[in-house]
Amino acid sequence: MIVWLNGADAAGATAVARALVDLLPGSLLYEPEVVADGLRALLTGKSTEDAADCRELPAWRRLFVDTAAALLGEVDGPLVVPFALLEQRHRDEVFGALAARRIAVRHLLLTSGETILQEAGPTQGPPQTPAWLAAEAYPVETAGRSPREAAGHVADVLRIGGGACAIVQTPEPTGETLAAGVLLFDDRDRVLLVDPTYKPGWEFPGGVVERGEPPARAGMREVAEELGLRLDVQPRLLVVDWEPPEPPAYGGLRLLFDGGRLDAGQRAAVRLPGAELRAWRFVTGDEAAGLLPPVRATRLLWALRARELSTVINLEAGAPVGQGLI
Repeated sequence: MIVWLNGADAAGATAVARALVDLLPGSLLYEPEVVADGLRALLTGKSTEDAADCRELPAWRRLFVDTAAALLGEVDGPLVVPFALLEQRHRDEVFGALAARRIAVRHLLLTSGETILQEAGPTQGPPQTPAWLAAEAYPVETAGRSPREAAGHVADVLRIGGGACAIVQTPEPTGETLAAGVLLFDDRDRVLLVDPTYKPGWEFPGGVVERGEPPARAGMREVAEELGLRLDVQPRLLVVDWEPPEPPAYGGLRLLFDGGRLDAGQRAAVRLPGAELRAWRFVTGDEAAGLLPPVRATRLLWALRARELSTVINLEAGAPVGQGLI
């Protein structure tokens, strides 16, 4: 298990963490900056200069999780992590990867009484607490408390199960995968996107096709699991895209299907699994480009083109092959 002490610097997370380790038998202080320092020593030039801090380094986000898994195999208690994750995209990637390793997270927000709640974004001066973090993490007030007293309060919170982070445990792939996504539209031809809790960026409803499962049926299953909607008609294929392997990802085939328009009753019936998805919305193509990771935004553009032409488009790494499409 990981006990994550989040929040603005004024909360004195490191001092509280050191005191907490003394209260939790077998626990270990795990400071992410140690991993970051190792990366800075190994990486030179552009890769580190362009990153505002270690959170912006993809290598750090991967190594943090790998190191945590290794450390948990060496200790009897939890890892105590005093570190500010103030951007939701960083939280999603790191916590999602931990969940994939079956590593439970207790997420606590240390507040000093001076912390100002605001939306996540660039700030000047001390780090501020974004509204999403205040809504998700279990609050622990540190104002007027010594680090030892605050640590005692955290230990009490842990004993009653506070801070448990519900997040879907999606196994990490061990090879190329076949995934099926389903595009659903409203009466204005806007496309439905969902916001996963376990990875950054928005996504289409869908997921990995299970062994022996027909891809279109897999898309229908995912729509039912993720949105609570059952499609009566098997969706039509729009796009086949081969995603090349780019370590640490394995790549594979990505299919997009046309699930048709949702009527008002279906839209009102949408229900999300809270451990997997936090939000859904209909967006235009231009809006989708600002929400989706670039590779999926490109795939969507071709899927919309295929829908317009009533055809199927074959892509390799997002580029059409064997077809004279404009």
